[in-house]
Amino acid sequence: MADLLARDATGQLSALRAKEVSAVELLKLSLARHEQTHARLNAVVAADLERALDLAKAADDLRAKGAGGPLTGLPMTIKDTFDVIGMAASSGIEALRRRKPDDAAVVAAARRAGAVIWGKTNVPVMAADWQSFNPLYGVTNNPWDRTRVPGGSSGGAAAALAAGVTALEIGSDIGGSLRVPASFCGVFSHKPTWGLVSQVGHIPPAPGTHAERDLNVVGPMARSARDLRLLLSILAEGVPAKAELADLRTLKLGLWLDGFPLDPEVRAVLEDLAGRLRAAGVEVRPISAPAPLDQLMDAYRVLLGSLVATDMPPTTQAAMRRIRGPAAIALALGARRESWAGLTRAYTASHAEWIAADEVRARLRSTMAEAFEAFDAILAPVAPTVAFPHDHKPFASRRLKTSDGAAIAYPAMLNWIALATACHLPVTTIPAGLAASGLPVGAQIIGPHGADSRTLAIAQAIDEALGGYVAPPPG
Repeated sequence: MADLLARDATGQLSALRAKEVSAVELLKLSLARHEQTHARLNAVVAADLERALDLAKAADDLRAKGAGGPLTGLPMTIKDTFDVIGMAASSGIEALRRRKPDDAAVVAAARRAGAVIWGKTNVPVMAADWQSFNPLYGVTNNPWDRTRVPGGSSGGAAAALAAGVTALEIGSDIGGSLRVPASFCGVFSHKPTWGLVSQVGHIPPAPGTHAERDLNVVGPMARSARDLRLLLSILAEGVPAKAELADLRTLKLGLWLDGFPLDPEVRAVLEDLAGRLRAAGVEVRPISAPAPLDQLMDAYRVLLGSLVATDMPPTTQAAMRRIRGPAAIALALGARRESWAGLTRAYTASHAEWIAADEVRARLRSTMAEAFEAFDAILAPVAPTVAFPHDHKPFASRRLKTSDGAAIAYPAMLNWIALATACHLPVTTIPAGLAASGLPVGAQIIGPHGADSRTLAIAQAIDEALGGYVAPPPG
């Protein structure tokens, strides 16, 4: 029955409905895979097994009566930035783990749908890095190469998905945290239109916050595009669980590969994907940057920087001071000071600065709306490189190395993801192929504001026509 774990969530749910496997058996298979891979990956870092076993038994009882929801009996892990009953979101900080919270809104939705939630996946401190390590739970490795990062901040989630430990995950994204791990580990993710999915119960910001943070979104991660749609339909109102696939023969995509640094081996994978799409009937046309990049990045940095001080709960600021290097997002903006006070003084935007950046964003959204008059979606890189080696040096000392020997500044990880984040656009990330180094490369399918169903339909059509997820080599 171990091959059940190679199926996506939809396939596992079909096996549950057909009584090929019980919920209890499927949970035990997932736990066994976790035990087999944990020493190598450290992807799932907390568990509530007694509660999960009770949930699995209840799910089997429901199915025996012909009842249940769309996820009944499916084992599932949750990114450790979401509160779960019995497993408070730690975001890598011990003080946050000691709370006794209710489920985050999206966790409650998954639980109502019947998911058997059993574990939490690792993140960087306060979800603020493109690699996943913290003093509480340690370092998570990439299933494709243990010397490399799985991405962040949903790095544990992506590693667990790629390794077959879980079939569904819920992640979040403010600086590529859904998209980068999906690209680095070869899985799928969907960054929804801002505001589509509730953020309540996500840490950061401070526990108990109900306001929706600007830029941040919550979305599904999976091993197939159809699973993304299934989970999004549970997390957001008005999103159908199934829909017609995009017709590749009438699809028009803009291919955006210029304007920011990009490793030649990443470019080669995306160009190859474009060629395969053309062979399948898609019209793929190279385009220049769809918006003024200098304006985009200036506005994005201000919008992102305005969250630095407000994101950090007062009770965890002292803990942050003890961690080598300050919050990653702040440093990605170019901070050189190591103290939290220095960061907040230097990089917290004034209200006037935020208003000016928001005005630029509004203009950029109008520009993007015009770009989408010519294309159904834009195909773009996720990150400038493949998964990079573990690097725990202070941010200012980190560099990304390309396959041709060049060096890229670490904050360049923000570049390709900034457009959709700043403009609140939906993005479905798909596996594009393997680079010459043998590591996965992802592609962003960026759609117009509110067009989540469109990007998902395109992703599923590509997934089913060209193939998507490839399992990492054993061991």
